[in-house]
Amino acid sequence: MSDEAPEPMLNPNMAERRWLWRRLYVFAVSLGVWALVWRAVGDAPAADQLAIVRGLVALQALVLTLYLVAPTAQQIVELLARLRLRMGG
Repeated sequence: MSDEAPEPMLNPNMAERRWLWRRLYVFAVSLGVWALVWRAVGDAPAADQLAIVRGLVALQALVLTLYLVAPTAQQIVELLARLRLRMGG
């Protein structure tokens, strides 16, 4: 008999459900940021337009980076947890 605990069964639908909400969130925020860019270019004085657009594009870059990094970080945490269980920690 083995003293190792069986690996928990992961529900594959749970990850996809989280991905769906993450996608919806990122698409909604992206659409909002681009709407702000559109309004900022039209309403702001010419001297301030560049700074406003740069800030909004930086926000867009942050959102997209978090969108891409979050699944990878989650997988790394799961891998470390499995390794810890196998090493008896």
